[in-house]
Amino acid sequence: MDLFGKKKNVIGVDIGSSAIKVVELKDTKKGYQLVNYGIAPIPSEVIVDGAIMDSFAIVEAIKGLLSEKKIKTKDAAISVSGHSVIIKKITLPAMTEEELEESIQWEAEQYIPFPISDVNMDFHILEMVAGQPQMDVLIVAVKKDMINDYTAVMAEAGLNPVVVDVDSFALENMYCINYDIDPEQTVALVNIGANVININILKGGTSKLTRDVSAGGRQITNEIQKHVGVSFEDAEILKCGGEVSGVDPSSVEEIVKTASNTLVTEVQRSFDFYLSTAQEGRIDKVYLSGGSSMLKGIVEAISERTGISTEVANPFLKIGLKKTFDAENLKKNAALLSVGVGLAIRRPGDK
Repeated sequence: MDLFGKKKNVIGVDIGSSAIKVVELKDTKKGYQLVNYGIAPIPSEVIVDGAIMDSFAIVEAIKGLLSEKKIKTKDAAISVSGHSVIIKKITLPAMTEEELEESIQWEAEQYIPFPISDVNMDFHILEMVAGQPQMDVLIVAVKKDMINDYTAVMAEAGLNPVVVDVDSFALENMYCINYDIDPEQTVALVNIGANVININILKGGTSKLTRDVSAGGRQITNEIQKHVGVSFEDAEILKCGGEVSGVDPSSVEEIVKTASNTLVTEVQRSFDFYLSTAQEGRIDKVYLSGGSSMLKGIVEAISERTGISTEVANPFLKIGLKKTFDAENLKKNAALLSVGVGLAIRRPGDK
């Protein structure tokens, strides 16, 4: 029960390793409506494997976005991913949520490779069948240092971090508000960022496997730099199909194709792992997001390699859009905003 009337809006702030994305949604009688969004690129060494290396650069980027987009909302939802985040599905004796709350520290200790005092932990009961002696529980543990670093930059940028989520669950939120959930269907949500690929496989809207893979679009940029001998910035332009004087675009296409194959292999490995462990092993559909999902040929490459129908997710499929938004620009950037949308629907006190 919410004693204070309507829950306040939050802005979703997705701190990626190549850009910061902000999204603000509001609840209307017809569902969610997009209020505002913005994207600010950040230099390549600012975040390494999810760890913040240069907090000043992030604070300045967030402040710049809030000012440019005239965003007044102060409450924010953020998310984390990478090696400091542990997500495990465990099977425990059936008990109430209150009993689990008391015993989760002991139950989880054996599954977490860090001292339990060094992490913040949460859990979610996935399936509890009446009369069954056991239940499936998802535990999420994040190193306190990492959460402190992320919340500190938010506070410095003038924001109040009220929710800390995990990238792959933010993707799940985005998917569940935009797409019809078929209880029999298994879908894979694959967010291909600059340095990390977040994978979340859902059956009937329930998470069955989550995985963060240390690979991403920046590997392709590095390959272009290495083979063509251009700056990082020029390599990024070439990767996205742009032109750089003195460089033959057809030679770059081959490099992009070869390097993209590495990413496709990582995705396929995660799918193979899921299919080998799931009882009813099949994946019906793949939805891509993240900056690197826009790379030429990546959708076709994943579809071809895995034999699964693949498309780029539309995070605004069922979200109301004001006429004032530049539709073309929003469409061009939609793939970058999936995590931000999933964060923007969170509210303080959510479980």
